[in-house]
Amino acid sequence: MSRILMPNRRQFLMNSAGLAGAAALSGLLPAGMARAAGLTVGFIYVGPKDDFGYNQSHAEGAAAVKAMDGVTVVEEEQVPETVDVQKTMESMIGFDGATLLFPTSFGYFDPHILAVAPKNPEVRFEHCGGLWTPDKPKNVGSYFGYIGMGQYLNGIAAGYATKSKKIGFVAAKPIPQVLLNINSFLLGARAVDPTITCQVIFTGEWSLAVKEAEATNALADQGVDVITCHVDGPKVVMETGAGRGMYLCGYHANQSALAPEKYLTGAEWNWAKVYTDMVKTTLSGGTIENFVRGGLADGFIKMSPLGPAVTPEARTRFEAVQAEIMKGGFAAIKGPLKDNKGNVVATAGQAFVETDVALESMDYLVEGVVGSTS
Repeated sequence: MSRILMPNRRQFLMNSAGLAGAAALSGLLPAGMARAAGLTVGFIYVGPKDDFGYNQSHAEGAAAVKAMDGVTVVEEEQVPETVDVQKTMESMIGFDGATLLFPTSFGYFDPHILAVAPKNPEVRFEHCGGLWTPDKPKNVGSYFGYIGMGQYLNGIAAGYATKSKKIGFVAAKPIPQVLLNINSFLLGARAVDPTITCQVIFTGEWSLAVKEAEATNALADQGVDVITCHVDGPKVVMETGAGRGMYLCGYHANQSALAPEKYLTGAEWNWAKVYTDMVKTTLSGGTIENFVRGGLADGFIKMSPLGPAVTPEARTRFEAVQAEIMKGGFAAIKGPLKDNKGNVVATAGQAFVETDVALESMDYLVEGVVGSTS
């Protein structure tokens, strides 16, 4: 069961501060706002739910929760990483009776979840991003996925598709997870052809359509013929790239509908499994672990179906590598390997599997990536 929220939820809460406070203290709701029986789960998104990217991937997970018996879902989109998200969380708790919240954006955690959670010890707050540590409130948890292996598989597909031997990556910021995705993409392609290079352009923003379009066009001008990205909404990169004749590897969600003939595959989050598992745990009276992570083999990550431009040879290699990753223990970052400044980052025989904590502090781009982290 799903409830459609009015776009003025936060404004209503702000204009009704006294009423909201009374409702929170007394457990009473304003007239006409009856709480649903069973478990009420709240989802909060920083952008639109149909962005073909980060927010859509979470909304698809919420849709799977809506289909569960005994569960009511409340959602709000385009909530900034400001005190606004605190008001949204308090509204979902006080007005809707939500006892399990998924505030999905990275910047919602500190200080916002950390401010609201201690005041609502009966509510479970689950944040996407892996930021929970043992000193944080016990009714808060973090979850995330190892999606670097998905970008490695994107690289396999790109390696077979490129004719120029130049692939491209539009990235937001040079943080460790983004760098791992860039490096994995290039290393997957170099497993096909070690002469391939990857040009990266950082936009400096998680969501800025103008810069994303400019970066994609700049890469096309440099001869890049396969592109992927790590920004919140890949739609602009995909559509601009297709318009310039590039092949596409998606990220976050399935973007094949944007350019079916050019879309090779994509690294997608599978939040439907994560969310339904957490809701099942809650419904059964269990407690969700404070720190949850998983990869392809755990069902946290999935790949978009291979597109029509993927050759039979590429499909065979892609599926074989995917099968190896599913067995566990596969490492994209392994020696001998240098960064693009000539420094050794992995010696011969050294390998870093996706769960290796050393990858959490990655600060380099591997040899073959054209770009800089500074």
